[in-house]
Amino acid sequence: MAIDKVWVLAETAEGGGPTPVTLELLTEARAVGATVEAVTWGADAAALAGPVGEYGAGTLYDVGDLGGMLPGVPVAAALAALIEGGNAPEAILFPATYEGRDIAGRLSARLDKPVLTNVTGLVESDGGLSSQHPVFGGSHIVTARFTGSGPALFVVRAKSFAAEPSGGAAAAVVAAPVPDVATTNTAKVVERHVEERTGPKLDEAPVVVSGGRGLGEAGNYAMIEELAKLLHGAAGASRAIVDAGWVPYSHQVGQTGKTVKPTVYLACGISGATQHLVGMKGSKNIVAVNKDQEAPIFSVADLGIVGDVHKVLPALIEALKAKG
Repeated sequence: MAIDKVWVLAETAEGGGPTPVTLELLTEARAVGATVEAVTWGADAAALAGPVGEYGAGTLYDVGDLGGMLPGVPVAAALAALIEGGNAPEAILFPATYEGRDIAGRLSARLDKPVLTNVTGLVESDGGLSSQHPVFGGSHIVTARFTGSGPALFVVRAKSFAAEPSGGAAAAVVAAPVPDVATTNTAKVVERHVEERTGPKLDEAPVVVSGGRGLGEAGNYAMIEELAKLLHGAAGASRAIVDAGWVPYSHQVGQTGKTVKPTVYLACGISGATQHLVGMKGSKNIVAVNKDQEAPIFSVADLGIVGDVHKVLPALIEALKAKG
């Protein structure tokens, strides 16, 4: 083991239970630390004790119900209080989500310690941990390491590690009350809007069908959605058509969008810019359709089809419909 103790910020999924990235971080924490503990919040946070325990956490620190408050300030304050109380871990792993980044940044300010972001790997180095970060669109990997004492703060990208249960017992739940934060925590969530969707989530789907500028116009994205539905998968997109307003940002795959690792990734009319490849090149099987045989997407494809998406996709859709 590289270090003695690792904490993981555990987030709750929409339907209850820990988010997939939480389980990924717990799995990696087991690999690099002798003791794994989790920190969470919410009205029924203790319900995570079983699942996080199954993935290796011996203790679950429960910040409690925030009463609609945004978690950044109170959770960071609770974490700082635990650390300042003499219970500091050697490292804390945060998911690269909106709330994870917010909490990590606020904790960094409270502790006056840096935070390393966009982490995709952790390796043992001289008794501590070094983090790996893709740069230049993922073409190079930089290794970084904290110096000095105190917990190392890592913000980790989703799909960087595989989630594997350890079969552990439910974690012991320990209260982690929020200290006085004065007037720094006045923002409240007054209403939530969940984007309507059918089928699996983009970053959890076993099959992802993504479209790019090669589709020609926004209306042709309907082919991507139809094909994804027929394959029981999710529809994705390149940044180019998201920036063009064809599809919402939630569909974007890539360095500044979602990272996906499905069993099958079908790239349609996507040239394969480095920024896009970063978000999908870990897919088990990559199929690319592009009329430009020199398109970079073919460099990572397991199966490449040099052809016009306007001919290939309708034929594939009809074949799937005929198959029933």
